[in-house]
Amino acid sequence: MSKDRVSTRVVATQNRSEPLLGSGGVVATTSKVWRWGGDNMLPRALSLLARRSVAHRRIINDKADYISGKGFTCAEGSAELKYMVEHANGRGESLHSILRRIATDEAMFGNAFMEVVTDAEHSFLSFYHVDASQCRVACDESHVVMHHDWSQFNASQAITLPLYPLFEPMEDGTLRTVVHYKSYEPMFSHYGVAPYIAALDAAAIVYKTDRWNISRIDNAFQLSGVMMLDGAIDNEEEADRVVRLAEEKFAGNPGQVLFVLRDNAEGDNSRFIPINTSTDGDWHTLHSVAESDLVVAHSWFRSLSGLDYASGFSSDRILQEYEVALNTVILPIQAQLLEPIRAIIASQLGVDASSLDIVNRPPSRSKPLYMRIWEARRADGLDYDECDPEQQRFLAEITKYNIRSIE
Repeated sequence: MSKDRVSTRVVATQNRSEPLLGSGGVVATTSKVWRWGGDNMLPRALSLLARRSVAHRRIINDKADYISGKGFTCAEGSAELKYMVEHANGRGESLHSILRRIATDEAMFGNAFMEVVTDAEHSFLSFYHVDASQCRVACDESHVVMHHDWSQFNASQAITLPLYPLFEPMEDGTLRTVVHYKSYEPMFSHYGVAPYIAALDAAAIVYKTDRWNISRIDNAFQLSGVMMLDGAIDNEEEADRVVRLAEEKFAGNPGQVLFVLRDNAEGDNSRFIPINTSTDGDWHTLHSVAESDLVVAHSWFRSLSGLDYASGFSSDRILQEYEVALNTVILPIQAQLLEPIRAIIASQLGVDASSLDIVNRPPSRSKPLYMRIWEARRADGLDYDECDPEQQRFLAEITKYNIRSIE
């Protein structure tokens, strides 16, 4: 492929492929969309849950990191494909950064959206990640309606784009489509379902147990109980004022101590009645069980999310679980995400994208970098040749080469 052709597409990509996220795009003519959740606000609820639950957030981030990999690799002879990997749109974003955001949406919502921009001459091609929480599937099931805030929908501020493989011309002369990634779930045809759907309660428990601990700290770990106060009070308003004043000064976190004001009898019978509970172990167990359920629902592994570091760091276990995750979770999702990208590059640019693949690398090394290749093969029980020049190379050389190829 000639350098002139590549250079032409570089200019086109920089000047003509901004996403339709503001004025000047195709305005939605109707707000009739398939609701995402009972109130059409399920993405907001899932986002809020991911921002509150520590273990849940860590699993989502780790899954997105492993699925997006360490970068892309492609055939050495394809200059245009290599440029697409490094500059996927007019903003200069790499294909890896876009895939990282798509993988995050897929892990958090079970849905992800990617906008594709080209023109009738196929002189350029751009990919953009679109925030899944802003997207809804139109009732005609062939378009996507995008809006920045669905709690205050305004049709004049919405954008409607066709669903892949349908491309439609826009006012700026471009052809656009939106790829909708969704996790399959029976009985759900318009949206995918988050993979951890069965553990929503578990994620909430992890968050609420953390909040309970914060409440205890705010209250200086003082005992809960009932404080009986004797005093002569003329009216209900005065009684409420005294109780509120006592709570502010002595209760710490309101609700931790219940103040009861009663008319004074002979002598002063004010006293504190503690409510002793020994539930610390129960709460800790509840938190741990909820974390385990959350990991299982995510189809993930504890050692890949740092949940077992307290019991010791085992590189062997991490590598073993990574191999299982790679073959059962990571590679299938990567194939799902790459399939439309390869097809679009081939159909719109006429470039063979079959060599486009994601670079996967384990989180820890199983062999020292100073080992030679034949020594590593011998350690794995594979055939080796000590006299082969290629097998005389050190593993460190291969690692450095892989890093340079990704960069």
